[in-house]
Amino acid sequence: MRPTRSITVEANAHPARADTGHPAVKRYLPWIVATALFMEQLDATILNTAVPSIAASLQVPALSLRAVVASYVLSLALGIPLSGWLADRFGTRRVFAVAISLFTAASMLCGMSTSLWMLIAARLLQGLGAALMMPVGRLMMVRSFAKSELLVAMNFVIIPALIGPLLGPLLGGVIVQWLSWRAIFFVNLPIGLGALCLFRRRVPDYRGTVQRPLDVVGLLLFSLGSTLLSWLLGVFSEPPTGARVPALWMLAFSLLAAYGWHARRSAHPLLQLAMFRVRTFRVAVLGGFVTRLGLAAMPFLLPLLYQLALRLPAWQAGLLMMPMAVAAMAMKALSPRLLARYGYRRVLTVNTVLIGLTIGSFSLVDTGTPLIVAVALGLALGLFNSLQFSSLNSMTYADTDASTASMAATLSSTLQQMSMSFGLAVGALVTHAYLGGLPQSDQVAIGGALHLAFVTLAASTMASSLVFRTLRPEDGDSVSRSTSR
Repeated sequence: MRPTRSITVEANAHPARADTGHPAVKRYLPWIVATALFMEQLDATILNTAVPSIAASLQVPALSLRAVVASYVLSLALGIPLSGWLADRFGTRRVFAVAISLFTAASMLCGMSTSLWMLIAARLLQGLGAALMMPVGRLMMVRSFAKSELLVAMNFVIIPALIGPLLGPLLGGVIVQWLSWRAIFFVNLPIGLGALCLFRRRVPDYRGTVQRPLDVVGLLLFSLGSTLLSWLLGVFSEPPTGARVPALWMLAFSLLAAYGWHARRSAHPLLQLAMFRVRTFRVAVLGGFVTRLGLAAMPFLLPLLYQLALRLPAWQAGLLMMPMAVAAMAMKALSPRLLARYGYRRVLTVNTVLIGLTIGSFSLVDTGTPLIVAVALGLALGLFNSLQFSSLNSMTYADTDASTASMAATLSSTLQQMSMSFGLAVGALVTHAYLGGLPQSDQVAIGGALHLAFVTLAASTMASSLVFRTLRPEDGDSVSRSTSR
């Protein structure tokens, strides 16, 4: 079948069927979204093994580089709420093209940065591009496939996208070992330019039939509250101290509470909090938020363990991160069968505990540990993480319909990115606290601090399994039942 040059579908034309009938969309869209996710995931993971090298080049402590990683994720969280409105207003094709262009240009600025704050600013801009790219891609998938096809289609998208995390750590390690760390960001340039040529006429143009106004008041309240809370949690730098801190905490929560009050009374809120009345959505999003607080720091802390505590070269640290991505790809093929057989409640409850135990096991890895042990733990963490995210992402839409798909995607993506930003900052702060003022160049001190941080993150992750016990055995069957055929 020849590809169509223009696919325009009104988002609310057939809400019961979610616009699932166009064969050209089903044929090309998974490949299009997967390629965009590959670029995004490559950029998110290629940086982790380069943190010590970037820190040395910019003459800052390695743990302070959490601001470079976390600012990207926070920008995702703050930009995602705009994506749904922009897609409904201007169409998914145009927003997708702008997102890729912005992401590519910001990548070039990252590579040209000469200071920590310049790099943070460029990463914020890069995160904004990704904020438009990721949820719009997911939204196109949700609107193009029936519920019974959605889990399989999503897994198809994620498998090619996982090549990014597979190559990212090793590629980042190789680049900083023999080239400048700036080349890490320039990798995106040919991919982004090629994506623009490939995607422009093959992306379906979904848009809403009813143009809702932009919730400017809600955007200001949510953005200001979230940014202030992020600063207090140490996302950008060390948390502030002094007599004004309690008042700043109160102000942050007051702004977010004011948004909640505003959202309940607004006809077109930025984030529709009424979505939390859907029980499966509520458990998936809130339970996933708590779980990611423990998981988000691992891709940042593990390269530090390998390079600063074990004194391994960057390329070898990158190799040790690859088993996680390999295992994640393998689990994507198994997760539909596991969910169909055991159900979401049992899978999420047990798997969350297994994730916590695996994170805690990294506290046993030191200079005397055979590297095969680190490889085995990486494989286990990749398997369990992949199953967790597949379960959470698919259950989010188990009891939503096409009319609420856009808001479900926006709200879940926003809170997912916020939890990752907060979790990364908290993980770095916990490590810094256990370091007790000792220099990060002290091999024994940084190793001990990282080990204690892993134990702390493991405990918080396992505690989140209690949230998933509130699910009913039949929850999620509308998504997983088709996988048993």
